[in-house]
Amino acid sequence: MYKTLKEVTQTATKLNMTVGAFNTHNLEMLPEMIRAAKEMGAPIIIQTSIDTAKYIGYKVMVAVIKEIANDEMVDVCLHLDHARDFDEIKAAIDAGYSSVMYDGSHLPFKENIVKTKAVVEYAHAHGASVEGELGTIGGTEEGISVAENDKIYTKPEDAVEFVAQTGVDALAIAIGTNHGQFKSKTEVNIPLLKEIHAVVNIPLVIHGGTGVKEEDYPELINNGIRKFNVGTELLVNWTKIAKASFAETEVNKSLRHNVIPANMEVKEIVKHKITLFMNVDNPLEMKK
Repeated sequence: MYKTLKEVTQTATKLNMTVGAFNTHNLEMLPEMIRAAKEMGAPIIIQTSIDTAKYIGYKVMVAVIKEIANDEMVDVCLHLDHARDFDEIKAAIDAGYSSVMYDGSHLPFKENIVKTKAVVEYAHAHGASVEGELGTIGGTEEGISVAENDKIYTKPEDAVEFVAQTGVDALAIAIGTNHGQFKSKTEVNIPLLKEIHAVVNIPLVIHGGTGVKEEDYPELINNGIRKFNVGTELLVNWTKIAKASFAETEVNKSLRHNVIPANMEVKEIVKHKITLFMNVDNPLEMKK
């Protein structure tokens, strides 16, 4: 079924788990990502950047996601990631995206509030959810770059004010993660997460999930992380398999024989991540 971010994170909160948010870069890898969620019995969030959405087509992306979600009987949310352009956000919502992220993390605090609130008002009026961001995530993703020295951690008191003023459905927080990190792992600030979770009563989001140690997942989930972004790990492994396949293929061999192994590699990664995101060894969330 086609779901909003608010709907899938509500389920995650009740079950004390997190929903995997996986970036697709083309239509080829998409069906196996959703089939992975079906096999694991979990909801899934499919994310696109603006560039990927424009490459595929907003309406095409929505139509394909809805069709596969219904055929496979899986709860799927389609989310526009790290958007800063109001016109592109509107285009995604008008085309049927069920969730968008307005990334105002680079703006002064008050300006971030005002612009995020405007997105929330339009999205909610059209049945879509909104993720906001407070603090800055390090690294580079789709042309958005933040140097290590420019990272700003999320302040709990700012998070309270931001959520109250904007009405966002989920909040991406900065606790030490980095976009694009795949050769090493980061040390996430668990004490800061606990402080934020204690005062903010909406789903929290981890960006730069590829660089997070898997042994840290349970503590992150148990402290309010309900959306967990994974992008770089999928892209790197899809490309590795595709490069190897294309390097060895005959020029007149069908392209699908080179692409299918890469898609299956993505599927196995998604299944593995969902297994951990289900947080099966930890109790259900207790109401505060």
